[in-house]
Amino acid sequence: MLKHPIYVLKQTELLGHQFTVYGTAENPLFLVKEIAEVLEYSERNSCKLTNLVEKDEKVRNIITTLGGNQEVWLLTEDGLYEVLMQSRKPIAKQFKKGVKQILHEVRTTGGYIATKADDTPEEIMARALTIAQATLEKREERLKQLEAENKQKQEEITELRAENVELQHQSEYARFILQSKKTVLVTQIAQDYGMTAIRFNALLRDLHIQRKVNGQWILYGEYLGKGYVHSATHNYTHSNGSPDVSLNTEWTQKGRLFLYEELKRNGILPLIERSDKN
Repeated sequence: MLKHPIYVLKQTELLGHQFTVYGTAENPLFLVKEIAEVLEYSERNSCKLTNLVEKDEKVRNIITTLGGNQEVWLLTEDGLYEVLMQSRKPIAKQFKKGVKQILHEVRTTGGYIATKADDTPEEIMARALTIAQATLEKREERLKQLEAENKQKQEEITELRAENVELQHQSEYARFILQSKKTVLVTQIAQDYGMTAIRFNALLRDLHIQRKVNGQWILYGEYLGKGYVHSATHNYTHSNGSPDVSLNTEWTQKGRLFLYEELKRNGILPLIERSDKN
């Protein structure tokens, strides 16, 4: 049993009988008791109508009555047409035609204008205007909802496009790095970021990536042994003519990618990723 009663979509008179449509325009439901009266079933036998239809053509639900909430049997649209088709009562065919007219007008205009023989044109027009206003309000509400959904989708599209651009830039730089398997000097990496080697080394020092020991830049312990750098021997001659050897730190391509990720995490991007943003 559902906790909440279903709503009345439309209540009118059809061929002298009370006719109530519950649920929604897309999935209307009809009270078995009312249809039984149309087909001249006694109140005691009204539930026999439910035996004429398939399981998915009937539902047990709660409606609100003068006596309070009540659980009742209702027919789906297909279920209603099925019992009317099986009935031999002359009213059945005409009643089915009237039901289709009501549902058609509810679905196309948002309401059904029930009229009586003694209704004046002014009364019919007033009723039509009331329905039209209600329909307009519903459609305005739906339009606002669609606009809000569209705005959200546009924002998601914009965000995805921005992410795609960023990923494209990243892949371009990654391809650029991986084109070479050789080690590179810090001067070459610094150029990727538009810096001098001195400034770039100082930046890595400030980020606690490396420190200087005996004239050579050395990685901090947490980065050692990960294949980021390689020490290269450099032979040179002093001004007095005496030969000497120095150790220089060179970066592997793995180390270059590591620097890229670390610098990016700190808001520092290579020139190749900044070029399209300026």
